[in-house]
Amino acid sequence: MAAGAIVLAELVAHGTSWAMAELYFHTASLASPAAGGRGKLRGMTNVASVLKNEISRVARKELRSETAALKKAVSTYRSEIAALKRRTQALEQALRRLSRAGTRAQAPEADDAQEPSSKLRFSAKGLASQRRRLGLSAHDCGLLVGASGQSVYNWESGKAKPRNGQLPAIAMLRTMGKKEAADKLAALKSPA
Repeated sequence: MAAGAIVLAELVAHGTSWAMAELYFHTASLASPAAGGRGKLRGMTNVASVLKNEISRVARKELRSETAALKKAVSTYRSEIAALKRRTQALEQALRRLSRAGTRAQAPEADDAQEPSSKLRFSAKGLASQRRRLGLSAHDCGLLVGASGQSVYNWESGKAKPRNGQLPAIAMLRTMGKKEAADKLAALKSPA
C-alpha cells in the first residue's frame, strides 16, 4: 500500500486534485490483475478523462448562459447609445437653427442703432466707374477714402466689401470733380 501512497502523492504533485488522484488510483488497481484486481474494469481506467470532459461540458453550459445575459445587455446598451447619439444630433441641429434665427432677429436691431451712413449702398461697378471718371489710380482712390490700393482692387472685383466707416468717403467721390479730387490728394500727400 506504500507504493499506492507514493503514486497518489505523485499525482497530486502534478496538479491532480486529491479526490481525482484517489479515484484514478482505485480504478486502476481494480482493473489490473497484477495489482490484485479482477481485470474486469479495463474500460474504467479513463474515468479521469470522462470526468474532466463532463466538468468542461457543464462549465461551457454555465458560461453560455452567463454570456447570453451579457450579450443581451450589450445589445441593449448599444441601441440606447445609438438613440442618444441621434437625440444629441437632433438637439445640435435645433440649436444651430435657433442661433441662426436669433442672429437674424438681432441684425435689424443693430442696423437701426447705427448712424445713417449704414443706409448707404455700395456697388463695385459704381466705385470703378467713379475712379475712372476722376482719373484716379487705385492707390490714390484708397488715400481719398482711407484704405489701401489693394482694398480698392478687392472692392471693385467683389472679393471684399468696404466697412461702414468708409462708405461716406466713397459716397463723397460721387460728388467730387477731377479738380477737387486732385486738390485733396495733393493735401494728403504733402507733408504737413
